[in-house]
Amino acid sequence: MSTETLPSLDDFKQVPQNNIDEFREKGHTLMEGVLSEEEIAAYRPVIVDAADRYNTEKRALKDRDTYGKAFLQIMNLWQCDEDVRKFVLAKRMAKIAADLMGVANVRLYHDQALFKEPGGGPTPWHQDQYYWPIDTFNTITMWMPLVDIDIEMGMLTFASNSYTKGSIFNYEISDESESAYADYVKEQNFPISRATTMKAGDATWHRGFTIHHANGNDSNKRRDVMTIIYVADGARVTPYQNSWQKNDHEKWLMGVPIGSEINSELNPKLL
Repeated sequence: MSTETLPSLDDFKQVPQNNIDEFREKGHTLMEGVLSEEEIAAYRPVIVDAADRYNTEKRALKDRDTYGKAFLQIMNLWQCDEDVRKFVLAKRMAKIAADLMGVANVRLYHDQALFKEPGGGPTPWHQDQYYWPIDTFNTITMWMPLVDIDIEMGMLTFASNSYTKGSIFNYEISDESESAYADYVKEQNFPISRATTMKAGDATWHRGFTIHHANGNDSNKRRDVMTIIYVADGARVTPYQNSWQKNDHEKWLMGVPIGSEINSELNPKLL
């Protein structure tokens, strides 16, 4: 299917008030039917094809570390493939992101396909924004399965209300982050929340500082998920807190000066 015949995703969907309330209280929410069955059926093959073409992981699952076993990760597909570009830059999802955060407009941070293979390991507890040199809590990740999934396949799991204290530990996604955050989540008595099933085209949305993880994929099917990370328009680049933020500044923000607004060519305004 060519870009010209892919369905447009530039219409706006009304975000139910209960999703807005849940997101602002808990730091995450699930919206059903962000894409229809017909829409996800059209976009699934183009995203999967692009992810498979640009995947650089060649090691057997058994030869990878904890991070490598958690998922195949392919980033910024919108820069590589015109069909995926139409999905990533779609106004429908950007407007949902803006409405959930209560901001007028959002910019793209980057996209990433996260494919958890059969037998793939758990994704350790972590905070996404550990990696991001951004000065606001108004960051959000859309996590959309391209196939129907259930708990057995590695459902995203959230520690509700955990985003409010910002960055907690200086840990990348690792065995160390799993242990430290698991203890912290238990000590703080955060409610644990995850869906039992999600349809292809449903999506969860979570803040950058929301602590979350996913179990391993115990099924015989690959868990194909596409994510898009958005930041509120007007967000600025902060000084680095770790080497990963330095890398992100150079790679995803094109090195715009620290203290300036995020506005590079890789971070288009979407509404």
